[in-house]
Amino acid sequence: MDSIKTVVQQKYGEAARKARSGARADCGCGTSACCDPITSDLYDDTQAAAIPAAALLASLGCGNPTALAELRSGETVLDLGSGGGIDVLLSAQRVGPTGKVYGLDMTDDMLTLARENQQASGLTNVEFLKGEIEYIPLPDNSVDVIISNCVINLSADKDRVIAEAFRVLKPGGRFAVSDVVVRGEGMPEALQRSMELWVGCVAGAIEERRYRDKLTRAGFQRVDVEPTRVYRAADARQFLAEAGIADETVLAEMDGRFMSAFVRAQKPDVAKDCCASTCCR
Repeated sequence: MDSIKTVVQQKYGEAARKARSGARADCGCGTSACCDPITSDLYDDTQAAAIPAAALLASLGCGNPTALAELRSGETVLDLGSGGGIDVLLSAQRVGPTGKVYGLDMTDDMLTLARENQQASGLTNVEFLKGEIEYIPLPDNSVDVIISNCVINLSADKDRVIAEAFRVLKPGGRFAVSDVVVRGEGMPEALQRSMELWVGCVAGAIEERRYRDKLTRAGFQRVDVEPTRVYRAADARQFLAEAGIADETVLAEMDGRFMSAFVRAQKPDVAKDCCASTCCR
């Protein structure tokens, strides 16, 4: 587990330094071209114009949770694995000056870049925290919405991440993340063996039904997994070749089995649920 975190920190630190130099970050596979099916065209022109260029350059997500999450004025939002801050800054604009957005990241270079982007944006309702998504440095019942963009799949302890998300959400709070999800059981072992793929957003993904089960067991309700992009074997050919996996059988096995998805769930609001039943009558 520690070795995975070390590699993630190294690769995302490199990505942050690259973005600070004015170059487009890549997802760790060595070339940006191989990552286009995952990371490209996630933010429209209006969103891109509303944030510093370096925040967009550092974006390594697989979706756009800010476009799909129903953020409201005055809400408190937490972004797990906030990177260069793109989703934090966009969320801060949506919740307005009466709201607050926290970005949590464990990589110093990304935190430095994110704080520079915050300063450039002029937004004051933002705070970036250093820490791991398995140990969120916020109190119980303190957040209205949790977002994340292709980060939970990188954790080797997803149950812990989900339990922590449940803990810090207020009753009735929403879990609204973009993540990479597997369709069907039996991920090829060759994918799991490649540490590079943990950073590149494929290995570490779990099967859709297991994702739903983990959220339900943690106490979440109204769980939904909505596909946003389905990846084809042709998209991953160069990516896998650079990781030392070029077997056509493996490519055929993974064709269409990995997807970006928007994962929704809600923490029960005991008071509201109670009052909707006979216990408050």
